Amino acid sequence: MLHHISFDYMEKFMLDVFTAIGVPADEAKTCAGVLIASDKRGIDSHGIGRLKPIYYDRIVHQKIQQASTEFEIVRDHLATAVVDGHHGMGMVVAKRCMQMAIDKAKKHGMGMVVARNSTHYGIAGYYPLMACAENMIGISGTNARPSIAPTFGVENMLGTNPLVFGFPTDEPFDFVNDYATSVIQRGKIEQYAREGKDCPEGLIIGRDGKSKTNSKQILEDLVKGEAALAPIGGIGEENGGYKGYGFATVTEVLSAALQQGAFLQQLTDRDANGERKPYQLGHFFIAIDIKCFCEPTDFRKSAGDIMRALRESEKAPGAERIYTCGEKEHLTGIERADSGVPVNEALQKDMITMRNELGLGYKFDFE
Repeated sequence: MLHHISFDYMEKFMLDVFTAIGVPADEAKTCAGVLIASDKRGIDSHGIGRLKPIYYDRIVHQKIQQASTEFEIVRDHLATAVVDGHHGMGMVVAKRCMQMAIDKAKKHGMGMVVARNSTHYGIAGYYPLMACAENMIGISGTNARPSIAPTFGVENMLGTNPLVFGFPTDEPFDFVNDYATSVIQRGKIEQYAREGKDCPEGLIIGRDGKSKTNSKQILEDLVKGEAALAPIGGIGEENGGYKGYGFATVTEVLSAALQQGAFLQQLTDRDANGERKPYQLGHFFIAIDIKCFCEPTDFRKSAGDIMRALRESEKAPGAERIYTCGEKEHLTGIERADSGVPVNEALQKDMITMRNELGLGYKFDFE
């Protein structure tokens, strides 16, 4: 049965879990903050749903991720920097990198920081929004474990590789296009599997070149290399799949080549002998100071005017409204402020497991 938990209670639980597995208090606050931001925005694939399989299990059971983050600045040159995260918490690495980019942009107009040897950093949109709050344009991307097949291929080579832009506006919410460069991303498939749903046709390609729909089987096949995600546009060229393939490749190059890190099929959790190893992810962060081009208030109004014009344009027959990027997430945040985070039975079991294993003093309403 679906249950709702308040933002504050859920964030405190996640904070206590992170702290209990060895994440330092200030870093745990960052990690829990990124995850609850995802749940608030309705990106359920990257909030509490990721706590156990992506962070808890990798630190506690698989031992391929460090709970405490060693943040090493490898190169630092005026508007740019290269950072090594030493397999620590991706959210900690990412937030510090974006803050560095913002600080550099304040001095030089633009700042770019790239990171290597990092881990999953949560929702990519969190970091461009940090720049928006400082009257800046924010850009971020990350590579990931192999999932996407190149157009006309069936082998999972590229990660879901989000390429995200954030623009401040004069509206109650900023523009942020937070999504993967695949038609669907692994977290959404995990969500389908938890809910007992099949994936829609045409999103996953098997080694035989045919579409796959069984969510649980797809997750197994992705790990075994027997299935791959289609890039944005879908399987083949007919619907523009080569465009998503191209953007995923752009993210891969910017995430790996500048910091000389791992890429493509090197980004797995197994070495040549089949032993567990860290994922070695790379990220990039760009901040652009708007005041170097025009007054921030003028930019915000122009950006807002563009969004309003798009939403006020003629709607398709039967369509109730047109949205712009960031709007649905904003509306979900307002709705969930009262209802809280939805937690299905699978997530409830995960929360109980973590609580029991760690000996945390929580009694959940759904028990």
